[in-house]
Amino acid sequence: MKKHTLIFLVALLAAAYVFAGGASEAEPAQEGEIGGTVSVLATWGGQELEVFKEMIKPWEEETGIKVEYEGTRDIDAILTTRVEAGNPPDIAILPGPGKMLEFGKAGKLVDLAAVLDMARIKEDYSEGWLELGTVDGKLVGIFPKAAIKGLIWYNPKSIEAAGISIPATWDELMATSKKLAGQGKTPWAIGLESGAASGWVGTDWLENIFLRINGPQKYKEWYEGKIPWTAPEVKKAWETWGEIVADEKMIYGGKQFVMATGFGQGHAPLFLDPPTAYFHQQASFIQGFIQDQFPGLKPVTDFMFFGFPPIKPEFAKAVEAAGDISIMFNDTPQAAQLLNYLATAQAQSYWASTGALAPNRKVALLFYPDELTRTSAQILKNSEIVVFDASDMMPGQMNTSFWSAVMSYVNNPGSLDSILAELEKVRQDVY
Repeated sequence: MKKHTLIFLVALLAAAYVFAGGASEAEPAQEGEIGGTVSVLATWGGQELEVFKEMIKPWEEETGIKVEYEGTRDIDAILTTRVEAGNPPDIAILPGPGKMLEFGKAGKLVDLAAVLDMARIKEDYSEGWLELGTVDGKLVGIFPKAAIKGLIWYNPKSIEAAGISIPATWDELMATSKKLAGQGKTPWAIGLESGAASGWVGTDWLENIFLRINGPQKYKEWYEGKIPWTAPEVKKAWETWGEIVADEKMIYGGKQFVMATGFGQGHAPLFLDPPTAYFHQQASFIQGFIQDQFPGLKPVTDFMFFGFPPIKPEFAKAVEAAGDISIMFNDTPQAAQLLNYLATAQAQSYWASTGALAPNRKVALLFYPDELTRTSAQILKNSEIVVFDASDMMPGQMNTSFWSAVMSYVNNPGSLDSILAELEKVRQDVY
């Protein structure tokens, strides 16, 4: 289906859905036509920009407000320059909360509690999403779209042939992995290469493990630099991942393959004929890579995923997410109305149609284009704990050192203590 047709159908569905009352509780009362303009700075181009324009079209017609959009891939630098010059946009939409934290701590952002319909927001968003948009006790950011990380991908046919059941917990996943390895089969395929960012895939592993062992508060303290890298809870996360990546029987091609294979090709052993591995950890975006490399494969039938399994029961409904976040610099009636609209189920149904996930849990699953995306959305919808990618929340030098440390660990797992000691030196320097 052509994307223009898809977006048009979504517009009709969204209108019908609201008319039928499906999202009535999620929509703010519009104040009628007020006119004026609102400036928006974001990174969106191509299809993302097309969807955004279609999304705001009915809102512009209803309110009479014109959105003045500016797109850039260098949003951090441009936004910093404009804020310093006293000329920020009314609203900026960032690809993560890092820059939001900086502006929020500097007192540059509008407190959204006075702007948004907070009764509706608290009903539509889980506490985890609101916590991610909070700085120094004030809500300064709200997410219009998202993705989730830590999905475990597999080939349903090879899993069935091997007599494997989908593991419900980390212990079951490890027992299954060890059973496969004991039969001379390779459980895992991993690719860490990504140019200057090589190793980031491993940080996703470690973040998901750390979260499910230590919970969201410790997770936050970790990326805020309040926990030493040499602390027991940090080392435990590395050792837990090491049960897979430090055992050559567990990883396809050994450490050479893991370190040299691009993150976008790491899944390939699962789909060879015959398959040479059974599991692959990666975010929801990998679906596109799989279908590009193996165009004959069908979602669900030939490739599927399950959520990162729980380690401690109290953190079973935890999710590591990525996503775009809206922040406000100028408290105008036009900006306030747009920000309220972007947070609604009606607006976010447009993003859902393209495979992005809606943080607003009132977006119906019918808006998602396929079963895989609907499964991702259901995981997100059922989540009680939502955290953002920890490495992306760390200062730049800490983040790049983390990537490098992952590569060093895979190459020589026995040097974990010295690797963590070096990371600790970086923490003391940059925080």
